[in-house]
Amino acid sequence: MAIENNNPLEQQNNPDRNGSNGDATTASTRRRKKPRRDGKGSNTKTNNPTTTKSGKSSGRRGGKGQAGTDNQALSTAVDPNLAASDAADDAAAMAEGGIKAVGNQRIIPFMKIEKPMALLSLFMVIGSIIAIAVNGLNLGLDFTGGVSADVRYEQPVEQVAVVQALADNGFDDAVVQYLGTREELLVRLPPQSDNVDGLNTDLTQALALPNNTATISNVNIIGSQVGNEVYLNSVMALVLALVCMLGYVALRFQFKLSLGAVLSLFHDAVVTIGVFALFGFPFDLTVLAAVLALIGYSLNDTIVVYDRIRENFRRVRGITPEQTIDLSLTETLRRTIMTISTVLLVVLAMLFLGGEGLYWFSVALFIGLLAGTYSSTYIASSIPLRMGLSRDDFIVKVKPEFEEEIVTFNDPKMFEQDNV
Repeated sequence: MAIENNNPLEQQNNPDRNGSNGDATTASTRRRKKPRRDGKGSNTKTNNPTTTKSGKSSGRRGGKGQAGTDNQALSTAVDPNLAASDAADDAAAMAEGGIKAVGNQRIIPFMKIEKPMALLSLFMVIGSIIAIAVNGLNLGLDFTGGVSADVRYEQPVEQVAVVQALADNGFDDAVVQYLGTREELLVRLPPQSDNVDGLNTDLTQALALPNNTATISNVNIIGSQVGNEVYLNSVMALVLALVCMLGYVALRFQFKLSLGAVLSLFHDAVVTIGVFALFGFPFDLTVLAAVLALIGYSLNDTIVVYDRIRENFRRVRGITPEQTIDLSLTETLRRTIMTISTVLLVVLAMLFLGGEGLYWFSVALFIGLLAGTYSSTYIASSIPLRMGLSRDDFIVKVKPEFEEEIVTFNDPKMFEQDNV
């Protein structure tokens, strides 16, 4: 069916052009002057791409449109090819386990493989706990005690040369770190004899390099009791950090989300420590600092996801909680990829260019970053979902005593005034 008039709204509001329903002034008053609910004018023009908005413009331009006609007809039929394409897109999206979002952006069905990922996480946590219990941690000198010495050279020196010189003189498993400059170093050794004077003399001879004299300014002997106290304080710091994170997320968001966040942080810490126990990597205070830093990073990544989940539960209607979480993870995926990429660049730079002092710190960060990104997607989001997370958890409900009473006042004279 074709309509010869160029304004479909005028034809709908003026069904009789001969004035049977009133004069032109009354018809123009009835005409809708505001856009319809889609915000683009007539629904016919919006839903039908073949309507003559182009026909009107072609008429104003002097007939440069189709076939050069003066008055282009408006087609009200829906394009069957467009409808078939939309139906095919919807069917393909549902077959993939996702739905369509704003702008035809498909949602990645993260929760579709939730159960296999949960089994993988459980396997990694149990394996890490077994590795820690069976192999134990290769604790560094900070935990086991030993000898610490401040050394100053006349000329810059390499860490590898110092370690090799100590090993040649019978001081094995030495740890050498720079103290601000390449002339000042901190040397840490396993427990030695309690004779400080003899130890000072032996170290001075062992640290001497060709054409580069070493001077030892301070020698400290750290007992095993101090190392055990440091170890217990480290464990307490880790537990206290997790408890504080639980309280923060519970107050900031919701208890179901806080439980998922803490379990994901526990997963990251246990997996990182388990890898060190499995392969026998040295575990010292720098590695512990990396684990604590990972807890903060992983929580930050989880908070971003939780904030989007809360927003979508309040904003989006008509979809399941699982689809809401998929939508939130899809919307934050680009931010997650950019964040993990930039942080990994810094970690890899420290790993290969930071020297011996930052090597194991960088290794712990690298392992924890991978575990933290994975846990923010599957552990921190899937656990609240299995606990029954829904839209009701984010809606503020008004208590009955604060509800206002609605009073309706019907005055017959008011309706008479309106009719007049």
